[in-house]
Amino acid sequence: MAVTKGHGPPAALAALAVGVLDLGENYATELLNTSAAVSSHGGDAVEGARWHFLGAVQRNKVSRLAPVVSCWQGVSRPEEAVAIARRRPRAEIFVEIDTTAESGRGGCAPAEAGRVVEAARKAGCTVRGLMTVAPLGSGVATTSVADAFGTVAELAATLGLGELSMGMSNDLEQAVAAGSTMIRVGTALFGERPPR
Repeated sequence: MAVTKGHGPPAALAALAVGVLDLGENYATELLNTSAAVSSHGGDAVEGARWHFLGAVQRNKVSRLAPVVSCWQGVSRPEEAVAIARRRPRAEIFVEIDTTAESGRGGCAPAEAGRVVEAARKAGCTVRGLMTVAPLGSGVATTSVADAFGTVAELAATLGLGELSMGMSNDLEQAVAAGSTMIRVGTALFGERPPR
């Protein structure tokens, strides 16, 4: 998936032009603005674009995002799944797993994953799989990248989920080695993100 965060419509159009139809954004306003600008260009590739909302789901923004978002990556609580399903029945989601317990990180604890998956299904969402963000490269990490990806892969297998959204530009090799089926790549495709 091409993560166009901070790069706007030109990056999204470039990705679509070469056949990358899955596009990801982290911020609601940015996703809405970029998708609207891309849609105004028209064409077959633009029609096939699948927008992924990455990161924490704010329930007050679900109603604005639901008509545009094809897949929600970052669902970590049953309440979020309920809000999404209410606005978009059978919405595709990935449940986010926090393997680091680092302050400010999104996702549910691995022990809570089964409960969140079941609640999301009961709410009417289509749970495609699990997603995670690896531990940060700097500072003291309590979990290694390989361990984090391995934990989520094992958890997905236990829950009978076949898709794993793991890995970004700086750790994609480790994610693929652990079984990731979707990599979220931005910097490696578009360069460093402009300051916000």
